[in-house]
Amino acid sequence: MMKTTRNHWRLLASVSLVSLALTGCSDGDDGQDGEDGQPGPVGIHIDEASSVGLSIQTATVEGGELNLTFSAEDARGVAVYGLSKDHDLRFGVAQLAPVVITEGEGENAVEIDYGLQWVAYLNADVAQNPDWVPADDPDLAPVESFLQAQVEAAANCEDCLTDNGDGTYAYRYQVNLDNVTEPVAVSYDGDLTHRVTIELQQGSYAANAHYDWQPSSGAIDGIASRDVVRIEACYACHQPDSLALHGGRRLDLENCASCHTQTSGDPESGNLVDWTYMVHAIHKGQDRHSTSADSETGVMSAPYKVIGYGGGVHDYGQVMYPQKPMADCSACHVTGEGAPADADLWQADQNPLACVGCHTDVPHGSKPGQVYDNCTSCHNVEGYARGAIEAHGDATAPYRMAEQYSTQFSNIAITDGVLSFDLKVLDEAGNPVEKDRIYKEGYSKPYVVVSWDIEQDYPAYQEGIKYSDRRQDIMVHDYDEASHTFSVNASSIVLPDLNGKTVELLPVIKTCFSQGGYGRPEIVPMSCYDAESGNDPAAYPAYIQDEPLRFVWSDGVDAETEVAERRPILDTQTCHDCHGAEFYHDSNGVNCQSCHTSDKSVKNYGSAEAPNFGATSFAWKGHKATGHYLKYGGVQSGTVMKTDCLTCHTAEGFELGRAPDRVWQYPTSKSDGTPVFVSSDAGACLSCHFGHLDETAVNHMQGYGAVLDGSDQLDVQTRSAESCATCHKPEQILEIHGN
Repeated sequence: MMKTTRNHWRLLASVSLVSLALTGCSDGDDGQDGEDGQPGPVGIHIDEASSVGLSIQTATVEGGELNLTFSAEDARGVAVYGLSKDHDLRFGVAQLAPVVITEGEGENAVEIDYGLQWVAYLNADVAQNPDWVPADDPDLAPVESFLQAQVEAAANCEDCLTDNGDGTYAYRYQVNLDNVTEPVAVSYDGDLTHRVTIELQQGSYAANAHYDWQPSSGAIDGIASRDVVRIEACYACHQPDSLALHGGRRLDLENCASCHTQTSGDPESGNLVDWTYMVHAIHKGQDRHSTSADSETGVMSAPYKVIGYGGGVHDYGQVMYPQKPMADCSACHVTGEGAPADADLWQADQNPLACVGCHTDVPHGSKPGQVYDNCTSCHNVEGYARGAIEAHGDATAPYRMAEQYSTQFSNIAITDGVLSFDLKVLDEAGNPVEKDRIYKEGYSKPYVVVSWDIEQDYPAYQEGIKYSDRRQDIMVHDYDEASHTFSVNASSIVLPDLNGKTVELLPVIKTCFSQGGYGRPEIVPMSCYDAESGNDPAAYPAYIQDEPLRFVWSDGVDAETEVAERRPILDTQTCHDCHGAEFYHDSNGVNCQSCHTSDKSVKNYGSAEAPNFGATSFAWKGHKATGHYLKYGGVQSGTVMKTDCLTCHTAEGFELGRAPDRVWQYPTSKSDGTPVFVSSDAGACLSCHFGHLDETAVNHMQGYGAVLDGSDQLDVQTRSAESCATCHKPEQILEIHGN
């Protein structure tokens, strides 16, 4: 049965009357059809889109006139129309030209071949703004003006942009490529590779696009290129959203490289902003130095600074580049399968700007004030001095060699409650390493760290089983010269009953190698010690990289029972991708947890006058590390944020409730170092949120079984009844942290 209202009856009555009227009509002429209407737009309007991606389809040059076609669509693939000159839309163009620069005059003139470099057609001679130059900053050397590459705005042309109404567009450049004479002449050569770029900034998002082609043939394949580094290499350390520069409008490396050209500079600082120079100078960060006749050491800090838009000082001397103990070029310059087409270009020793970006004017052995502009004339694989791949390869060679070393444990026993074992360090061929090739200095003692309960966050931090008790310095134990065997008697450890437990023996050992340098000496294993001075300064110690030995103890080594595995919390490869060979100390893999347990003691990170107490667990160290949270640390760039949890953690690394017996140790407050013990899941949260919990948060956590005020481990384990995992699933944890 159909139900209707009074209004619906009126509508039905009207329809009936019309029907009756029509039945009374004759078969007369219906009249002429009207003209067809114009097709409506296809897709979604730009002002309604929440995101836009741009793609360039074609580019042509005829008589110097440059035209391109491009398309826009949202994240769903829906066409985006309505883009006009009134939107913040800008276009760039450059050619990839051979660049040869002459340094000096007359007999002293030297030609430097920089190879293929991007040369922008759009440039401006930008005058210094004196109001932007800070007073009394010795790191700045302002100049009257500096050339800067530019992009042209669609807003400056009434009819250059055409909207086809279906998400496709055409654009005619305002610059004529045959007539570029000011402020610097650029000769158009259609046989050279050209690049056009687009930048769009719209509300909360931005979009970039680029297109490389050879104008004379229209070819896009088989043409010259300068594809050296992919932005994915940047993501090893930087979070993608944080690399939106120039106010958020510049996203793609390709757009950056074709605008930050070799002639571009910053007049307020006097610094180059050439892409190659700038990137190396920024990442040298706080370790960038220059020569100084006034300094006792002959060197002084040389932070890279530029004055940004609006007069803000960007001080990259605060950058903490984490590649330790040396800068490994391969961290950014990825080669091999899947690498960029020109990934090997950094090995060509062809661009001195890359050298001085890091090294400024301080080649080894130089005199204060002695400046080198032509590094690569000597520093190349066939030259007087080592080229980049040789010099930087020499610096990383000891670690590459130490990666092939290993340890061999034998005669593992427990006698009268004391663990003992024999240990050999083996080289890449499996031969024993002599004792004098094993390094010991200060904190870098050759240890074996003994652990158990690894699946439960390692042994508790208690007398007799603290990390300082479990860490065995092999150099103080017996050593057999003939077999090169250390015999360790770990009497400092108060062992629990290990039957049924997985035991871990972690070697943390450095061995020594010679160093490269002048004359290109071969890098080989060597003794760490000098008979007269102790440690030999010519020796380079590097940590061996060997998996810890794990086994189940059952009144002896049980080789049949499967060892317990620690849950996968971290993707340890991400640590290596960003940090390189060493993190802080004891760098054999990512095994920080074996010493920095959840219940390790509190520490004052401040001073007696201004205390700043905190924990010392691995989670605290990782989450609180200055370089892991650049919202406030370093240059306060936000390029690394601890809130992007998946930067370090595995997708399974957020599950609560998996270790209910775990206990954490924290100070009472930042100003009061009195220890308190905290239950498992609450303690994990406090590794970030310590000092930031309000009364509501505390009541919420305690209301669901958390203990935040335990007197010791047993107290926490007795009272804890956490049910956090009931609501806080991994997906929800990631979402509330912005992932």
